[in-house]
Amino acid sequence: MLHQTKGIIIRTVKYGETSLIVSAFTELFGTQQYIVNGIRSAKKSHDISAAHLQIGNILEMTVYHNDRDNLQRIKECKQAVHYDGIFVDVTKNTVMLFMVEVLQKCLKEPDPHPELFYFMEDILKGLDQSNSFQTANLPLFFMLHLSHFFGFRMMDNFDEVRNILDLREGKFVEYMPIHQQVITYPYSAYISQFLKALQFNDLDQIKLNRQMRFDLINYCIDYYGLHIQPFGIMKTLPIIRTILE
Repeated sequence: MLHQTKGIIIRTVKYGETSLIVSAFTELFGTQQYIVNGIRSAKKSHDISAAHLQIGNILEMTVYHNDRDNLQRIKECKQAVHYDGIFVDVTKNTVMLFMVEVLQKCLKEPDPHPELFYFMEDILKGLDQSNSFQTANLPLFFMLHLSHFFGFRMMDNFDEVRNILDLREGKFVEYMPIHQQVITYPYSAYISQFLKALQFNDLDQIKLNRQMRFDLINYCIDYYGLHIQPFGIMKTLPIIRTILE
């Protein structure tokens, strides 16, 4: 059956001489795999272009969908959002690729998750229009708020007494636990600021240097590793380290 759905491109893999297998996180069906035949051929046989299938693109898609098939097909598509900065700004492009990789590692089942889709759509639109402070802080904002959709969002109960973040429990505690999977002050206070942030303008107020930002990203990756298994190694992490300021 034909369906209309939005989709965010999260991965592409070459298939055969001229085709692609495209992974898209869709509004209606969750994560789906689509085969696009002939897309890499010099002779184009359909209206879908390679530009449509860039990772991070948000598309309006007309798709053939059958729950019994592992590979679906795209009849046609067009861009739902026309980016100004993501594909031309190296920093924004790297942040986008990092966030898409985190999302992909969390999506273990092909189940519909429209609220998560709308969150991702808003995040990508915001990244495209963000200033330099917001762009640099967005990976942390993203990871700390994405966890909500997978059931392990940190509890924001930080105060002067409870200023140790227990990564196993996902909450701030007063005393150091026996295990070493914790974030201590002042890093724990920055985590609390990110948890309180609700919109892009809030990210302008969180002042971090490059090393602090990268340390916090590593802490968040450790946190995800405790709750999403297997989480694996982040391929975009070394690139993020070089561009964040």
